Amino acid sequence: MLTVTKTDLKLVIEPLKAPFGFKGGYAQELWQIAVKVESNSNFGIGLGVQSTLWSDASIYASNSYSAGNSYMLLITEYALKLIKNKTFNDPIDALDTIKDDVYEYAKQITGNPNLRKTFALNALVAVDNALWQLAGKEAGTEDFMSVVGKQYTAPLSECVDKICNIPLITYNMTMADVKKLVDDGFFFLKIKIGADPDGDGSYEKMLEWDKKRLFDIHNLVKDIPTPHTESGHIPYYLDANGRYDTKERLKGFLTYAESIGALSRIAIIEEPFDEENKIDVSDLNVRIAADESAHSCEDVVERIGLGYSAIALKPIAKTMSETIKILNVAHASDIPCFCADLTVNPIMVEFNKNIAARINKFPGIKIGIMESNGHQNYANWEMMKTYHPMYKKANFTEPKNGIFTIDDEFYNISGGIFRDSEYYCKLF
Repeated sequence: MLTVTKTDLKLVIEPLKAPFGFKGGYAQELWQIAVKVESNSNFGIGLGVQSTLWSDASIYASNSYSAGNSYMLLITEYALKLIKNKTFNDPIDALDTIKDDVYEYAKQITGNPNLRKTFALNALVAVDNALWQLAGKEAGTEDFMSVVGKQYTAPLSECVDKICNIPLITYNMTMADVKKLVDDGFFFLKIKIGADPDGDGSYEKMLEWDKKRLFDIHNLVKDIPTPHTESGHIPYYLDANGRYDTKERLKGFLTYAESIGALSRIAIIEEPFDEENKIDVSDLNVRIAADESAHSCEDVVERIGLGYSAIALKPIAKTMSETIKILNVAHASDIPCFCADLTVNPIMVEFNKNIAARINKFPGIKIGIMESNGHQNYANWEMMKTYHPMYKKANFTEPKNGIFTIDDEFYNISGGIFRDSEYYCKLF
């Protein structure tokens, strides 16, 4: 049981190396939330990274960057008020208890009755992570699997020894940068598509930009071999973030991909359509993954019914608690999953890694996979790494040649997610 007696919240704003382009927009900095929850005998500190552009682009578009982030910060604070002086069975029970109230509050303060649920879930990540750390301390364990309820453990039975670190290729990344990633050992490329090159919302221009982007990248890497895939080729993971308006336009992109020999290299196209645009994708000759639209178990069932054949898991963006439930639904339908990033800090990478290391390997890939792009985007990434409680103490924290080594120590201490970070503790 978890009884929360005190709560607190802090904010750290981390600058980015360059504007981060996706969903037709750009982020200049990322707000890092640190939450502290206490029981009578222990405390947990959880971290979250806010992304208004990813979680609800309408909030990003209709507010200043700081205002949009401030809404999310207020939602996090409201969630802390809801759990204070309450007792829960575990973190999943706590999230289930408060998430509907939090979502209603989020709609109220943003003035948006159609607010995407992901906006509220993104605000809840730091609270949920703090509860997970508190749960481990209360149980006297560093074993993630012993904190996960038995009814949720079936999809988490794998124990990989390697995880591919999937980097992110944003709109403004040059071909020289892409080549350097591949030369450094990264073999699975996540490519942002759905650009708005002239800022006028033209879908025709978007499609032409996407075609050229795919052509340039495919031309660059198509003949470079890798031992980590069944095909021996570098696979592409295309993320549209809901920017395509019709299936016909997406088919036009796929027809072009086939004409240049790139279609067979596309392992995933993630979230091509806006979640309200419930298009059946079962007839497309490529694996379509749900991300933003998979807020809940019910959403996953709906997406599977629409022909989606993969789910992007985001413990670091939609909470660990909701992700575990989503994973169970996908697993029951034999739908492959993978962990995607939200440009999180080094400690939050371990929350993603605890799922990525334990789920079935993705079709066509010989090792585990997980997106992590913080090293590409944070201006202070090297300093942020020192905040990790296992900094320079463990091999699993740092990828080598684009691959994380997942050893016994990782599994024994669950990547250090139950350990205190001196830096974040001092914030309180």
